[in-house]
Amino acid sequence: MENYDERQIMSLLAKPESQRKAFEIVVRQYSEQLYWQVRRIVLIHDDANDVLQNVFIKAWCHLDTFRNDSKLSTWLYRIAINESLDYVRRKKKEVSVNPEERQEIVNRLMADKYFDGDEIAAQLQAAIAMLPEVQRAVFNLRYYENMKYSEISKILGATEGALKASYHIAVRKISDYFKSHD
Repeated sequence: MENYDERQIMSLLAKPESQRKAFEIVVRQYSEQLYWQVRRIVLIHDDANDVLQNVFIKAWCHLDTFRNDSKLSTWLYRIAINESLDYVRRKKKEVSVNPEERQEIVNRLMADKYFDGDEIAAQLQAAIAMLPEVQRAVFNLRYYENMKYSEISKILGATEGALKASYHIAVRKISDYFKSHD
């Protein structure tokens, strides 16, 4: 499978005769990384697949609004994070998760046939789930995707200073979670 750079994809997307083919390339090329970003927010495989499908539908429907003032991948990440957070809000997840709900998250992850982590990885996901939405998104992008704060700033629309503070607070909360569960 050939990989295309963003310039090539944008060139293909700009032409009506190649737009559908170009979007198939977008889906093929970005599905896995977007899936994992969504999965880290919504946690469950089936939910992540549903959200990811919505991400690509929204991207396709709003393709004409993409202004090329950011990278295509940044735009897709923004859609993915917003869709994931909207999904979590619709599911009425609370900002803080009580101990029973944390254990339920761990149990659901351990029972999920698509979860390939161990008990500690499941506990980490439970700790991340207790974070407020923005801290969770910042932590996931920085920790798992190793994104620079400047990139995260474009995705989340926040200042780099605020993002650094959010990340460090999230790390402290996760650390405290593990200290209290030893």
